[in-house]
Amino acid sequence: MRLLVDRRLPVATTLTPAGERILTAASTLFYEQGIRTVGVDTIADAAEVTKKTLYDRFGSKDRLIAAYLERRNRVWHEFLDEQLAAREPSTPEEVILALFAALTDWVAGSRNGCGFINASVELAAPDHPAMPVIVGQKQWMRSEFEAQAELAGLADPGELADRLLLLHEGALVSFRVAAMEHAPEVAYRAAADLLAGWPRA
Repeated sequence: MRLLVDRRLPVATTLTPAGERILTAASTLFYEQGIRTVGVDTIADAAEVTKKTLYDRFGSKDRLIAAYLERRNRVWHEFLDEQLAAREPSTPEEVILALFAALTDWVAGSRNGCGFINASVELAAPDHPAMPVIVGQKQWMRSEFEAQAELAGLADPGELADRLLLLHEGALVSFRVAAMEHAPEVAYRAAADLLAGWPRA
């Protein structure tokens, strides 16, 4: 059975050792402290490089932010692959529920929630280089829910995908903002109830 749809992720850029240190440091700092509060001086210091090296490798802080989110997106997809391999879902409905179940492990150990949602709040400009990465990540989640609903032969898969995405993303926001520690588990149960009562095509 096909599990996830074709993700069409961009080819990962090969970085120099200095570039790798910069991106690793920026990824940690952006996620833990926020994109706007972390300056290039702080990133350069953490990566043990000069600001000139940072700009030589990435061109600007905005492009570094985009690279951070592109890497986080890649890590997210690798994580989902591992989760599905471990859970071994046998039906499209089980794939959908496995994607919800994965949230519990994804947020474990951090109160910071979804890096993409956090970034979308901080980066208000629609033309920011990172916005296509953020939007693409959320669109992919919706497309996955819709594809699995179609495979399952469920009626109006687009409407079902919209509802599932709201549950999925709402769990992440509730976990982060409302300190609702069990939000992923609540979303899982709500998704299971939704699927159980959804009509067939």
